[in-house]
Amino acid sequence: MPATMYDVAKLAGVSIKTVSNVINGYPYIRESTRERVLAAIKELDYRVNVSARNLRSGRTGMIALAVPELRLPYFAELADSVIRAAEDAGLTVLIQQTNGDRARELSVLSGLHRHRTDGVIFSPLALGEEDRAAFDADFPLVLLGERIFNSGFDHVTMRNVEGARAATEYLMGLGRKRIAVIGAHPGELVGTARLRVEGYTQALVEAGHRADPALVAEAGLWHRSTGAQAMHQLLDSGAEIDAVFALNDALALGALHALHERRIAVPDQIAVIGFDDIEEARYSVPTLSSVSPGREQIARTAVQLLRARIAATADGEPAPPAEVFADFELRLRESTEG
Repeated sequence: MPATMYDVAKLAGVSIKTVSNVINGYPYIRESTRERVLAAIKELDYRVNVSARNLRSGRTGMIALAVPELRLPYFAELADSVIRAAEDAGLTVLIQQTNGDRARELSVLSGLHRHRTDGVIFSPLALGEEDRAAFDADFPLVLLGERIFNSGFDHVTMRNVEGARAATEYLMGLGRKRIAVIGAHPGELVGTARLRVEGYTQALVEAGHRADPALVAEAGLWHRSTGAQAMHQLLDSGAEIDAVFALNDALALGALHALHERRIAVPDQIAVIGFDDIEEARYSVPTLSSVSPGREQIARTAVQLLRARIAATADGEPAPPAEVFADFELRLRESTEG
């Protein structure tokens, strides 16, 4: 006979209400209590009747994830991480690709699909300071990325400045003195490119080096093709280069391709490091060093916060908005280590 919520409560030594709160992601529960309930659920192989629960609560059991571009490996892998975290919570994920288009991103905030989902995890790319008023959404919302503008919603992001600084410091620690950066967006006031270039520049300045504009290469879209193009342009400029920090792994993979075409040895002549630690980084030739920005942590935290917001909508007990910065680490491979 299948285990019931009563069985879980009895084994964990808590009330049925506490078990229900844990299942529904209620935030104000002691971690030790939550762990006992989850252990009891696992031991009894208790299965939540999602359909019945959703009918009683008026919820759909679906959340939306809105990202700029699934063609970029980072967002594809982020979507996979969010889907798995949501499945563990008994939720289904509806994916919406905005293509970084302002009108599409505004439609996410307008709640046009509100009737189909209980809440949204949203990574905006095109919205600017002038769109601040659009963030006045009346549904559970968790924001990812940098274009947030003190929105008043839960915000989960990565340590872009710190990660970029660590990557640059690591290259300098290898004795590299002429470090190029690929993927800059000149004039950008808010965004990932600006933050990562800021971290790169901080590392150089703190080490007593001059940030040379000749070593900063632009790339509007962060794809392999633009990374290769930027690398060729740097080499054609005649600038002396002994290392490259690419602002994402797709750019770095493009740079590796260009260096291979020019028969430039990596890392002997030019070391390369990227950012995002996508799966392909472990299988490129040479394998790619990268900054791992805590993608799994970002996904699971975003789902957890959204579940709590959905529960608070029903209970009428909203908590102050949270801001969470994921942990990062350097993943060192052949493109820098040889």
